[in-house]
Amino acid sequence: MNNKTKSMCKVAKCAFDHRMSQDFITGLQLFNVFGMFWLMNFVSAFSQMVLAITFASWYWTFQKKDVPFFSLTKSVYKTLRYHLGTVAYGSLIIAICNFVRAILEWAETKLKKYDNAFTRAVFTCMRCFFWLLNKFLRFVNRNAYIMCAMYGKNFCTSAKQAFDLLLRNVLRVVVVDKVTDFIFFVGKIIITGATITAFYFEFYEPLEPVKQFAFVDKPPVLNYKWLPMIVVAVGSWVISSTFFHVYSIAVDTLFLCFLEDSERNDGSSDRPYFMSQRLMNILGTRNVQSLSLH
Repeated sequence: MNNKTKSMCKVAKCAFDHRMSQDFITGLQLFNVFGMFWLMNFVSAFSQMVLAITFASWYWTFQKKDVPFFSLTKSVYKTLRYHLGTVAYGSLIIAICNFVRAILEWAETKLKKYDNAFTRAVFTCMRCFFWLLNKFLRFVNRNAYIMCAMYGKNFCTSAKQAFDLLLRNVLRVVVVDKVTDFIFFVGKIIITGATITAFYFEFYEPLEPVKQFAFVDKPPVLNYKWLPMIVVAVGSWVISSTFFHVYSIAVDTLFLCFLEDSERNDGSSDRPYFMSQRLMNILGTRNVQSLSLH
């Protein structure tokens, strides 16, 4: 360092320039919150699109044994190559709804000091409205992704086609939806109950046949035995819900494909059904080719 540089450093000092306004900082925080909602819904929508393409490609393969290998990997590629805009647009709609709901929750906490019957009624109605809107939008989005997986059209066109198709078969939709929801709920209950039971007899009351396989020599002494069991129950419920989510996408995709197949095909040689043989047996239908073979 030369003398000139030293002399310049001696007079160097820090000076306050300006400060960001609080409104600007608040806007950045709101932008971060909205981005978080959009990213979360984008990841969820991306997985739904990949699964929908996978199951739809299986259904619309006439000979099921001809289903190509690495179907899931190819579905990821198709989503990245052709459907990212659809995924982004659909997730943006849900993100906006979630963002508005979060703002309402924040405003309700800020207005606690003005608590009265009128404000409670207003916020209750708005909370209920946006909860129902969120459920409806998620329903529309999922079926739009499925229809997009079948035909490759944009989000709005796919959503309209899916909604019209479901509206024409509303009784079937209600029955399938309620039955599958009940089956999935019972499955989650069974898995959670079995996990809690196994945890209890493993760590608290080991049975004689399983003592030799126990992870601990003697049961631990705990003041609150119920707390670890609650943690295990919540964890098993969350994990089972994640796995059943895949089955839920499969049911919705195959059901929508079945409705489309039933409306545009009649089992003739020109328009054969694409549904599996087992499903045709359940519905009592046949393709002309199948009848001729018999």
